[in-house]
Amino acid sequence: MGVAENFKEFCDNLIIDSSTRSTISSRYKAITTRLNSDFWSSPDDSLFSRYVGSYGRNTAISGVSDIDMIFVLPDHIKSKYDSYTGNGQSSLLQSVKSSISKTYSTTNLGADGQVIQVSFYDGIIFEVVPAFQHDDKSYTFPDSNNGGRWKKTDPHPEINEIRINDPKLNYNLKRLCKMTRSWKDNCNVPMGGLLIDTLALKYLNQCFYKDKSYFYYDFIVRDFFKFLKDQNPNQNYWFALGSNQLIFRKGNFEYKAKLAYNKSLEAIELQNSGKNWSSNQKWREIFGTKFPT
Repeated sequence: MGVAENFKEFCDNLIIDSSTRSTISSRYKAITTRLNSDFWSSPDDSLFSRYVGSYGRNTAISGVSDIDMIFVLPDHIKSKYDSYTGNGQSSLLQSVKSSISKTYSTTNLGADGQVIQVSFYDGIIFEVVPAFQHDDKSYTFPDSNNGGRWKKTDPHPEINEIRINDPKLNYNLKRLCKMTRSWKDNCNVPMGGLLIDTLALKYLNQCFYKDKSYFYYDFIVRDFFKFLKDQNPNQNYWFALGSNQLIFRKGNFEYKAKLAYNKSLEAIELQNSGKNWSSNQKWREIFGTKFPT
């Protein structure tokens, strides 16, 4: 197969299959139904819940393990926990944890500072963030660390930025985000999903091949690795796409991007020399086994 066929198959392999999506949806609805029953006195399976994170931005890939969701609580509950003399945020998280455990009593529930983690036998973990919504659709959520405080998050502009820009970029944005996640997972790259999506959009907006098709994906990913390796290693944070929230550095991803860039040069040279199998093996060193042989 040629470049276009290989990268199309690769991108197809990164799509979350319908069975997994159905499983995620049923668990999401079950959690939502329980929380709505306990906090809104209404057993609705969709109101007041939102997918956020990579899954909410539709940039997650097959094999996804973390599903982030926000559940909106009534405003009066915040007043209740604000009146606590010590760490009302922790008490709120424990209250939400107790509610979810009525539905998923055998799963591994743990209030991890800011989220309720619901772990399932198949490796999928729901991270539930209880929050209070503002008029601008941003949220305040509890952080129980260091005695407790309230923090703000604003995921909707991030979701919208991906949704709006993907068709403008010939649907290359989500695919690049997903391919980069495959590299991240395969090479243990210290980058979070939001930073990947933010830098992918910034790169594509100035990329010569931004409106091209699969035939140019070897060049697109090669140049993105160059873009990543050339980031300032002393830069400690970036502004998230859409929301401009701060994204803090998790580690030195530039070095691994440099390795991937050099391997992509080798893969392209092998392809140009007619050594298709060897080229694909080089791409698999970068992206893992989801890239075709």
